[in-house]
Amino acid sequence: MAWLVLIASGAFEAVWAVALDKSQGFTRLVPSLVFVVALVISMGGLAWAMKTLPLGTSYAVWVGVGASLAVVYSFAAGAETVSIAKIIFLIMIVGGVVGLKAVS
Repeated sequence: MAWLVLIASGAFEAVWAVALDKSQGFTRLVPSLVFVVALVISMGGLAWAMKTLPLGTSYAVWVGVGASLAVVYSFAAGAETVSIAKIIFLIMIVGGVVGLKAVS
């Protein structure tokens, strides 16, 4: 269960990162509110998962999931160009996350 919560928390990390960008320095209300709610959910889930999972693995998985989803969102939204190199590096991040899960 802790792994599922950790992965969901990583997804909420991507949500708050995107909302932070959309808030334009907290000058837009709705994205700012989405940021705060997603941040609380993300951090709360990370904290809960870390009660049973190791710190280093938990943090790396949380960051890896969040960063990967944020980049994929940027690709889909057209905010960032897709390249073979970027895809390879994303695969490396995901592979590292899977590897950490496999050895814990």
